[in-house]
Amino acid sequence: MTNHVTPAGRPHPPTGVDPTVAHPARFWNYMLGGKYWYPADRQAAEAVIAQLPEVSEIALAGREFLWRTVRWAAREAGVRQFLDLGAGLPAEPNVHQIAQRHQPDARVVYVDNDLMVSMYQQAYLDSTPEGRTACFIADMRDTADVLRLAGETLDFTQPIALIFSDSLGLIEDHAEVYRLVREFVAAVPTGSHLIIGHSAPTSDAVVASEQQYNEQPGVIPFTLRNREQIGHFFDGLEMVDPGLVLMPDWRPDSDTLPARSGIGYGAVARIP
Repeated sequence: MTNHVTPAGRPHPPTGVDPTVAHPARFWNYMLGGKYWYPADRQAAEAVIAQLPEVSEIALAGREFLWRTVRWAAREAGVRQFLDLGAGLPAEPNVHQIAQRHQPDARVVYVDNDLMVSMYQQAYLDSTPEGRTACFIADMRDTADVLRLAGETLDFTQPIALIFSDSLGLIEDHAEVYRLVREFVAAVPTGSHLIIGHSAPTSDAVVASEQQYNEQPGVIPFTLRNREQIGHFFDGLEMVDPGLVLMPDWRPDSDTLPARSGIGYGAVARIP
C-alpha cells in the first residue's frame, strides 16, 4: 500500500485533528485504498493486516454491502431519504450518488464525529438539482442533537433509511448501543428502513485483529458482536429477505466478493 499519500498532501493536519492517534474513519479509508489518512492510521492498519492479511478485501466486502442495500432501498423500496450515521470518509460511489441515481430527488445526510470526514465529504456533496446532501460533525450517541441537525435537510414525516455501516462497533456498551438504535428507529415514521452492517468474531484471526487494533495507543476501541447480538438491533422490525446474513450474502451481484471475505453480518429491515 505504498501508493497512499497523506490527506490532500497536507504538511499539517487541520485544527482539531490529532494525526498521532489512529481514527476509525481514516483506518478504514486506508484499508479501502484511499488517501485520507496519517502515519498513525497506517501503523494501526498494518498491524491488523499482519494478523489478518485479507482485511482490505473484507473492508471492500462491507462497502459493497452498503452499496447494494442503498441501491435496493432507493430502487426497490422507493426510499428518498437517507441518514448515514458514522459515515466515514468518502469512498465512491457514495450513498447520495447511489440514491440519487435511482431517486433523483433523494436527500442524504452524513453524520460523523471526525472533523476530517466533514472536511472531505464537503468535496463530494454534489447533488442532483432535485435532491439535497449535507454533512455535519456530531456524535451519533447524541441522538437529540443529531435528529435536530438532520431535520434541517430531512423530512421526518416521510420514510427515512437509517444507515449504520459498521459504526455500531465503536460503542462498547451493549445497553447503550441498543438504546441508541431504538431511539433513531422511534424517531422515523412507518415505512422507514434500518440498514446495519456489523463486524463479528467469525474466526480466531478476526478476534486477534480486533485485539491488535484496540491495543494501538489512543484508538477508539472496536467491539465485535456475534450474530445473535446483531440480530437484536432488528427486534420488532420486518426483516427484508434474505434476513441477517454474512454481508457478502445479502443479495449479491455477479461480481460480489464471496462470503469467505465477510467478517460480519448485515441486514435491512422495514420499520412498521
